[in-house]
Amino acid sequence: MKKYLLIFCLLFATSKIFAQAFTQYNTGTLYDSFENPAQRSFIPDSSRQFASNFLFPNIDGNFFLTGNGQQTLKSRYFNNMYNNSALQIGNGTSFNHVHGNADAYLLMLKMFTSLKGNQEIGFFIESNASGRGTFTDESIALLNGFSSFPANSYINVFNSSFQYQSDYQIGFSYREQVTKQFSFGLRLAAVTGMSYENIAIKQSSVVFDNEANNAALALSGTNQKAGFSTLPFSNPGVGVSIGTEYKTQDGFVIQGNLKNMGFIHWNKNAEVYNFHNDTTIRDVSSGSRENNVYHAITKTFTKGTKVPGAFNTPLGGTAELSVNKSFWIDDEHDFRYSPTLIASKSLAYTDFVGAMVNPVSYRNFTLSLVTSYDDMHLFNFGAQFMVKSANAEFFIGSEKLTQSTGLLFDKLNKNRQAGPNGSFSGGDFSIGFSLKFGNVIEHPMNASVIPMGDDNKGFLGRTWDKIFNPHKGTIRNN
Repeated sequence: MKKYLLIFCLLFATSKIFAQAFTQYNTGTLYDSFENPAQRSFIPDSSRQFASNFLFPNIDGNFFLTGNGQQTLKSRYFNNMYNNSALQIGNGTSFNHVHGNADAYLLMLKMFTSLKGNQEIGFFIESNASGRGTFTDESIALLNGFSSFPANSYINVFNSSFQYQSDYQIGFSYREQVTKQFSFGLRLAAVTGMSYENIAIKQSSVVFDNEANNAALALSGTNQKAGFSTLPFSNPGVGVSIGTEYKTQDGFVIQGNLKNMGFIHWNKNAEVYNFHNDTTIRDVSSGSRENNVYHAITKTFTKGTKVPGAFNTPLGGTAELSVNKSFWIDDEHDFRYSPTLIASKSLAYTDFVGAMVNPVSYRNFTLSLVTSYDDMHLFNFGAQFMVKSANAEFFIGSEKLTQSTGLLFDKLNKNRQAGPNGSFSGGDFSIGFSLKFGNVIEHPMNASVIPMGDDNKGFLGRTWDKIFNPHKGTIRNN
């Protein structure tokens, strides 16, 4: 019953934590301009006026699993057998951590509105599904029945937790080149929550009856859940991203971003259960045990004291700081190396990631290698291939390349064993495409179609000058 194994694993799994593609930093793609709103996507005198993905989803999905359970879950899923040799049974203190995320820009549309400040306005529709979980070795071992439990009874060995949230976002973005060195970007979104669940098992016990082939399971904890109703925006929310970019005199590009800050207000039909339930898992050693375990556990989460009522949850934003500098490798300016150093901190959790992106470009082709290291002491290596011209772009890559290929080999080679303890399993995949269309953006002196205005500044640029350069453009009498 592989489907029940997957459901069980994802039940204690899957957050929009560090979901963004680091390899997209400073690429100038349409995807990059929505994720990092101060980043431009148009180049005057080269690009056309409008850009869109034409409903081709630009997606990024990733997950990772740590702990002793990796070997068990991979051997069961790929080889149809349990290898529980790495699991530590009996103390309930060996935990497995799972983080996962999937998000997609379903629609992206951006337009270059004026040469006054290089202003860009965009519209987007995005979907997100995310979560995280922590579960014990015993929770995994239970899927295989009695075999890994030498004793007849255990206390608090199933105390685990997970959180899951999904939403849609519809919004717009604005970007302006305030000065020659400084640009500002803003992204605002109306959010509608689709589903949410947060389960914490705080107490647990189990008694095995080998003769009856049953297990008496008791679970206590809380379950907070909400879902989508038939009314649009029945779970309303707001998402805000703010981006800034500053170019120093010696060519460094410094970006600061506050991404996806906001909340979702789940309506009054949301539910909170304080559960304290007993259940019986039947036929624990039979071929249907995975199905029986899954259904017995999930039934306990929605029984008990039920308290309906609205509540709010954060979107799980991040604060990021990056530094970039470009170098031409050859005299003909065909090869360019443009490394970016990134620090990313979650606003809702303790998570922290440092990343180094190393793109090498040859004309319209770019190969990027990325390394990252996080506060869970996990090292990632990835790569991205991109084809980008002034009016077309396509990229594909993985920021967990070694883990992704490892899972692929596990799938193709049924005799392949899981990785050693202490490592982590994971996968990551991103792909995107967009085109620009319309008239070419031209300065008035170069215009061959319709001039788009002079080089005066936009609203933010004029405000900046009034504050910091109040005498600019005036003549003083001595």
